[in-house]
Amino acid sequence: MDTPVVAPTETYGEINEQISDDVLKRPRHWGWLFGFGCAFGLLSVLMASLFWLFFRGVGIWGINIPVAWGFAIVNYVWWIEIAQGGTFISAVLLLFHQSWRTSVNRMTESVTLFALACAGLFPLLHLGRPQYAFFLLPYPNTLGLWPQFISPLVWDVFAVMVYGSISIVLWYLGLLPDLATLRDRARPKYLRRFYSILSFGWRNSARHWHHYETTYKVIAALAVPLVISVHSIVGLDFAYTIVPGWHSTIFPPAFVVGAIFAGFAMVLTLVIPIRAIYRLRKVITADHLDKMAKMLLTMGMFVLLGKLSDFFMAWYSGDLYEQYHAADEVIGNYSSAFWIATACNATVIQFLWLKKVRSSPIALFGIAFLVNIGMWAERYLNIVGSLHRDYLPSSWGLFQATFWDWSTYVGTIGLFLTLLFLFLRFLPIVSMSEMRGFIHKENRP
Repeated sequence: MDTPVVAPTETYGEINEQISDDVLKRPRHWGWLFGFGCAFGLLSVLMASLFWLFFRGVGIWGINIPVAWGFAIVNYVWWIEIAQGGTFISAVLLLFHQSWRTSVNRMTESVTLFALACAGLFPLLHLGRPQYAFFLLPYPNTLGLWPQFISPLVWDVFAVMVYGSISIVLWYLGLLPDLATLRDRARPKYLRRFYSILSFGWRNSARHWHHYETTYKVIAALAVPLVISVHSIVGLDFAYTIVPGWHSTIFPPAFVVGAIFAGFAMVLTLVIPIRAIYRLRKVITADHLDKMAKMLLTMGMFVLLGKLSDFFMAWYSGDLYEQYHAADEVIGNYSSAFWIATACNATVIQFLWLKKVRSSPIALFGIAFLVNIGMWAERYLNIVGSLHRDYLPSSWGLFQATFWDWSTYVGTIGLFLTLLFLFLRFLPIVSMSEMRGFIHKENRP
């Protein structure tokens, strides 16, 4: 049986007050202003990088032949992975009736949207001429210029657009009852009007709740196959080719598991400090952190299994190119990325077998943060490490990231954090309506 997420004596009013006051009554805290200022500063770096990119072209990046996919695709895959974990916690655990998701689902859904906003930038920027991105859409046109539907780039466009649309609907639908609560509790007239518009006339009636719960479950059911399909398509971007190290049927399932792994790591990285700063220890309990740590460990072991199977198949297949690629990962030009990924994704998570580590928020934060680094290094190795050594030695080359590669990547972190700080300031961090439902269920005789 799940550990109660709040003290049984707390009432609906106390839950509303605790969560909504952080939005309606919390003063402009200097810590928030400092954090938002830093995030906005990083966002300014992104704006400057994009300006120079549009002015000079993708030549400011380190991409070359044969490494035509560089930081842009590495960061795209990394951000889209982070988005997957949020949907898994919100939708999959809802359908499996895991009530412990109640305290963290709002934050995970928001992480999904913010990470998608960052991920969606890179395929467009990587086109070189982003002003012609609409050519990827199947819009009616007199010239008959339809998208090339066998291109993985087109698959990515459709997958991200559909996944993003469902994620926005799921996130906003879950907000409706809470927006109505903020409308009823807000004092300034302009705030009441603002939240009234956003809540679409929610009146907390039985009819509203009936339609809300039915629709929420339907949208969640639609989101579940998208968790699998979207990152399977990202994996097929690579498996579809004949590049050594990519041409493997294990890529789609391995990418799905890796996405959930990275998503849980990012959620833990954000939840732990927010839980401490916003005094949410009664709402996000040690039991929640323990369950998320167990999920992180489980997904990490699957990621390790996938990596070991890559090496096994390279040996078992007898393919000289695959065997060379496997050896090059370990001792080649980008072996440092391999050892960073191995240390962060396979070694560090083994500490999660210990109950003492899982019960320590500081230790969990450190492990989750290292996993984020390890998954980025893993994607860097997957993309750059495979492309720089092809079948012909005459086409070999090395990739060296430029200042603008790094600034664009760091700038997207600024975009993510800016959106996160705005969310923390203007919307409830935890779903008040679901918390009230959980209390009602726990207190029933």
